[in-house]
Amino acid sequence: MASLLRWAQTIIRKAPSLPTRFPTSGFETISASEVVEEERFEGFKKGRYYPVNIGEVFSSKYQVVGKLGFGVTSTVWLARDLQDHRYVTLKVYTCDETNQEEFKIYKHLSQANTLDPGHVHVRTALDAFTIPRALGNSHHCLVQKPMWESFRDLLFRNPEHRFTEDLLKAGLMQIFLALDYLHSECKLVHTDIKADNILQEIEDTPILDSFAKAEMEHPSPRKFTEGGPVYASRRFDLPRNFGKAVLSDFGSAVRGDEKRNHDAQPNVYRSPEVMLKTEWSYPVDIWNVGAMVWDLFEGRHMFYGNDPDGKGYSTRAHLAEVIGVLGPPPLDMLKRGKRSHEFFDEDGKWKNTVEIPRDTSLEKLELYLEGRNKEMFLDFMRGMLQWRPEDRKTAKELLRDPWLNADST
Repeated sequence: MASLLRWAQTIIRKAPSLPTRFPTSGFETISASEVVEEERFEGFKKGRYYPVNIGEVFSSKYQVVGKLGFGVTSTVWLARDLQDHRYVTLKVYTCDETNQEEFKIYKHLSQANTLDPGHVHVRTALDAFTIPRALGNSHHCLVQKPMWESFRDLLFRNPEHRFTEDLLKAGLMQIFLALDYLHSECKLVHTDIKADNILQEIEDTPILDSFAKAEMEHPSPRKFTEGGPVYASRRFDLPRNFGKAVLSDFGSAVRGDEKRNHDAQPNVYRSPEVMLKTEWSYPVDIWNVGAMVWDLFEGRHMFYGNDPDGKGYSTRAHLAEVIGVLGPPPLDMLKRGKRSHEFFDEDGKWKNTVEIPRDTSLEKLELYLEGRNKEMFLDFMRGMLQWRPEDRKTAKELLRDPWLNADST
């Protein structure tokens, strides 16, 4: 009898849910003249986005619940897995072959050591499939565990627009675990570490139900175009408890065991070796984190790279700022760079017309700490912000840093 009951429970548990009927009226219709979310991108104008509909079922099991966000190469949706009875996110890519590289990275991540403590801080894929479309086009779709908002969102929810010391330390500990795993186990360089790409795990599952309920009771605003509907994104509620920090978005990741010198990284986070066009690898991520810390803790960029000619960002302006903070680069570093001659003479002296900023040392730029705590913090920062990539500490070494492990006062 007991075995029969267990068998019955198994059958009931595995029975798929029926799709939900979502409202087909009662929503705000956005004016045709208003540009909505992904409409701003050239890819939308060229018809590269898949016209996802709320309520649509993909791969015979994933029903779309609502829109979470959008980007240059994809839209992101909360969905319900009707077979496994759980929420997932669907990242639906534009019909562009370059997206295949990210798929390869996620496949590579799925084969790495899942027992490593950093594994839980790296976002992985639960599933992947392709959505066919007319005219031979198709769209890759990545299925992942739902995450709450990013560190950047958390930053802007804070009235002071900066992290507390305790929050910063807790976040960095998890980021370095992720990077140690990524560098040591997976042999990957992320190259695009920024607050937008560090997400927080959802521990309060009721906020997922709340999101779905809100879509049923107050359907998302939308507009209708020739290519299909364009929805306004909906945000999750603020969770009672924040889960683990998770490094995400591997669209720019590359193998770290292959030396390369192509342009990489967001402008303000670009490392010296990328700017000077020397061979680079894992240490670019460490510089990236160091520069990002300033955003999180000081509430502003460390480097801006605004060209004095009003042309926006420029490498020469960025390099001048780095010299102002760290002093001149070592001559041996300059001799490696294919672009060094554009900015420095043969003796390593700055020859560009952009002036090097004065009074911009790390000590003067840091505004919130005092005494020994400030000294330790700046030593920690110098472990990441070094001209030579080989002089930077590894993620494993940074995990043992005295400031990072000290109790905040």
